Amino acid sequence: MAVSNTIADESTTDAAKASSGSSFYLAMRILPAAQRDAMYQIYAFCRAVDDIADEGTLPRRERALALERWREDIDACYRGAPKRSLEPLTRHIHAFRLSRDDFHAVIDGMAMDAACDIVAPDEATLDLYCDRVASAVGRLSVRIFGMHEDAGRRLAHHLGRALQLTNILRDIDEDAAIGRVYLPRELLAREGISTSDPAAIVGDARLPRVCAVLAERAKGHYAQSDAIMAASPRHEVRAPRIMSAAYRTVLDANLKRGFDLPRTRVRTPRARLLWIVARNLF
Repeated sequence: MAVSNTIADESTTDAAKASSGSSFYLAMRILPAAQRDAMYQIYAFCRAVDDIADEGTLPRRERALALERWREDIDACYRGAPKRSLEPLTRHIHAFRLSRDDFHAVIDGMAMDAACDIVAPDEATLDLYCDRVASAVGRLSVRIFGMHEDAGRRLAHHLGRALQLTNILRDIDEDAAIGRVYLPRELLAREGISTSDPAAIVGDARLPRVCAVLAERAKGHYAQSDAIMAASPRHEVRAPRIMSAAYRTVLDANLKRGFDLPRTRVRTPRARLLWIVARNLF
């Protein structure tokens, strides 16, 4: 398939260029070379499978097949027979002892988006989705950062969910425009919102109360991740500290703006991101 082949062959350099204005790029740029390249390879993998899941012009079955080929490609990396474009990722898989299950979990998360447009999932499904598309990436990342296994897994759990909930709150209108609403069914029902129509959900006057609850949940995960990072060697958590601070800025800006209509897109000034990086260099 043209789209998956093109993305799969994307180089680390191209991946870095694609993210060069992001908090991810700035956070990973401070890492030693081997860790930095490993994270760019992880980014390229995540971008590839995410693009497949979001490729709305492709039939769902084709998207599912493309993701299944990625699963086979990852398995080939672990067999020591990777396709050429995945040889750099394979080297990092072995060097940092990355878990195949975490790569598969990311693919599973993208398969959830590819299979259907997620609208008002129940709490358990939302948490599973967050674990797959965010915390699984965190579990790969903390191994690259060199964190202790227990602390690393706990950080991946909490920071992954904090970042993903921030994304959900930031992207409410953009997601609804493509038929998706990740706000949990139980919170919507609590406010009397029972429709399954994305436009009606995000246009409901009661939506801000739902968002406020989800924002508090995200804050709790940020607090848990802050405590884990405070107890960890600083050099191991510089990159996640930057990611946490950058995304917390996004959450705070959305809360300051509020979730009533009209909602304008909130962006973090590059100067603010650079200040966050400078605070966490040493």
